[in-house]
Amino acid sequence: MLEPKIPKYQWGQSVEALVNLHNDGTYPDSIPDALLVSAGDKGEIVQVGTHTEANMVIYLVEFSQKLVVGCLEDEIQPV
Repeated sequence: MLEPKIPKYQWGQSVEALVNLHNDGTYPDSIPDALLVSAGDKGEIVQVGTHTEANMVIYLVEFSQKLVVGCLEDEIQPV
């Protein structure tokens, strides 16, 4: 069994997207593969979780009042 990965970023931290983020199917009201967030868009981490089977940290980032997107560590950076 792998040791749980420790999050690099924390709840409440301001971040920006490093890459364009597209709908992976988790937004049923949006077209699949539609652009949700552009590289450089700023947001705030509102929750930090872990995908236990893949041992990956997932960050829920609020990029706008109605858009919260799950991000991996290599998709965001602090601002």
